[in-house]
Amino acid sequence: MAFDDTDRKLLLFLQEDSKQTTKELSYKLGLSVTAVYERIRKLENTGVISKYVAILDRHKIDRNFIVLCHVKLTQHKKEYVLKFEREIMTLHEVTECFHVSGDYDYILKIAVKDMEDYRNFMLSKLTTLQHISSTHSSFMISEVKNTTAIVL
Repeated sequence: MAFDDTDRKLLLFLQEDSKQTTKELSYKLGLSVTAVYERIRKLENTGVISKYVAILDRHKIDRNFIVLCHVKLTQHKKEYVLKFEREIMTLHEVTECFHVSGDYDYILKIAVKDMEDYRNFMLSKLTTLQHISSTHSSFMISEVKNTTAIVL
């Protein structure tokens, strides 16, 4: 899909704050409210905008201990991969999961309260999944950049 400068600006504004009204956006873009509404509708209908979400402050909900956990499966059989992926989807501590190339098969981003909470997660949930050969965990020291915005 081709985007003009107005679409790019509109998408950036919506990614910064999706609760802005069409009136506010129309003022920023120099367009009528109707034109902004129609552009947003087009972006939603074509799937460019897939959903609107609330981003929580991890400090305020006590989930500020972030772990990147590399997971290696015992084998790369289709059934093992699909079973692992289904099971990971049920673990609410896992906020992101990437199937990757390299030494490990998956990278999980895990948000928990603290090291003790992570240990409990590992012992009672992650290590109970079948077909995991090994894991390697890295812990966040500080957050340098965290954005959901994609600039076109």
